[in-house]
Amino acid sequence: MTHIRVKGFKIFNDRHGKPRCYHRTTGHKIDLDKAPLGSAEFFSECARIKALAEAQKAKAPRAGTLGGLSQSYFQTEHFANLADATKRDYRKCSDFLNPIRDTPVSAITTPLMAGIHDKAAQKIGWRRANMLRTFLSQVFRYAIPKGLIDRDYAAGVIPKPRPKDLPYANRPWAQDERVAVLDKAKPHVRVVIALIMNTGLDPSDALKLTRRQIDGNTIWGVRGKTGEDVAIPIGPTLQAALDVAPAHDAVTILANSKGKPWTYDGFSTVWHRFKKGLEKDDLVQPGLTLKGLRHTVATTLREAGLEERQIADLLGQKTPAMARHYSRSANLADRNRITMETLEKENERRSQVVKPFKKTVKP
Repeated sequence: MTHIRVKGFKIFNDRHGKPRCYHRTTGHKIDLDKAPLGSAEFFSECARIKALAEAQKAKAPRAGTLGGLSQSYFQTEHFANLADATKRDYRKCSDFLNPIRDTPVSAITTPLMAGIHDKAAQKIGWRRANMLRTFLSQVFRYAIPKGLIDRDYAAGVIPKPRPKDLPYANRPWAQDERVAVLDKAKPHVRVVIALIMNTGLDPSDALKLTRRQIDGNTIWGVRGKTGEDVAIPIGPTLQAALDVAPAHDAVTILANSKGKPWTYDGFSTVWHRFKKGLEKDDLVQPGLTLKGLRHTVATTLREAGLEERQIADLLGQKTPAMARHYSRSANLADRNRITMETLEKENERRSQVVKPFKKTVKP
């Protein structure tokens, strides 16, 4: 058997004995079904990937420039530890700055940052412009100790205010909307909504929950955005929803119709299509979002008289005073149980008709 070697590429057999190949530097894989090893198509694909890698290398930002500072920040542990969604947002910010990435560090000033902020607000909107400001502030903050810049020039830029006439981005759900969604949703979608609705978890965190994170009648987790530990008691309503959820073998608590773990994009697509149908039938009003359920929980508890600290503990909201760990969360579990009992009672009081969950049997 002839062994094929191509400089810069890793060629090997996987654990099933199937040949694999990828470019060591970029990680680009070659589909060996379409371009078999040793074929003209294979070597052509290798050449294409090499050329692409060289082009990317030539486009790398230079040291001592705005782009160089951003690149340096992307290599920090701080960036590596960010939530995936935040990483994507910061990458988009860097892409927006690409036309001026060769700006020398010596030319960076607060007025320049303010001008970039203003231009961003015009092109990509106030919210993303403020995200760009935050990104630049983080870049400068981590570049200062390395001697790459002398101060945070974005700190003095005033954030853009939220337009007064802008609709509430993640408004709380009305009681009739909650009933309609649970009533019309398919079983594998209903249990996702019920879990978020009765815990206040962020949708992305809820979809990632594994069976191992349920200990007795408590969900132990970490909020992806803040890294804060959460201990959420499982109330009777949520337990009822979990008990009648479609059976599956996935490691996650929630699964799609095929019994596989949900991806955030996958569930978002299903939810958007489902929501549009409800809007068409006038069962829900426009503006209903999954994250709005967190606002619903917070609003319900606030109206019921609970303190902000109690609500923040349940939702895993980070404070500048201290960071909590699982040992701290153990102490929070009892307090959060009282909080969840309040949420259960308040939801029951507001609901005129309590519709039981119907048992779904796996075929």
